[in-house]
Formats: sequence, structure tokens, C-alpha cells
Amino acid sequence: MRKALGRIIVWLFGALIALYAGDWALWRARVAIGGGMGTVKVGVLIESPLKNGRMQYDWGGEQDVDCSRSLFPHAGEGACWWLARKKTIEE
Repeated sequence: MRKALGRIIVWLFGALIALYAGDWALWRARVAIGGGMGTVKVGVLIESPLKNGRMQYDWGGEQDVDCSRSLFPHAGEGACWWLARKKTIEE
């Protein structure tokens, strides 16, 4: 039973690595032809610490955020599908 569970975990880890590598290769191909990056308009919340240890949140408006058009985040940017669903970021 332990041996089978170990094999399943190794197989799943290998599948995750293969999925990430395939996503990266497809993203690099899109970047090469000019379509791998995009922007998403999100709302910004600004966090300000208060003296009593609490945090105050202020609306910072909306701004365009760079993102990668891929399944996983690449080039230090979040994935567009994730940012489009989240719609609010904290600074």
C-alpha cells in the first residue's frame, strides 16, 4: 500500500512538472509572436497600519496590472485568468 501511494505521489509530481514545462514553452512561443503578456484592470486596496495594531484599508482606485497569458504565473507577473477573477489587490 505504501509503495503504491509513493508511486502515485511521484507520478503526480512528475505530471505537475510536465504541465508547468509545457505551459512555459507555450507562453514563450506566445511571447515570441507578441501575444504572451496582457493587462487586467483591478481595484487597489492600500493597507495602512494604525497605532492600535489594526490595519486600515483605503480604496486606491483602479489600475491596469501586467499579467502573463498562461496557466501559471511567468516573468514575475500573475496569470491573467487569476487576476481577472480576483479583481482586487492589496498594496
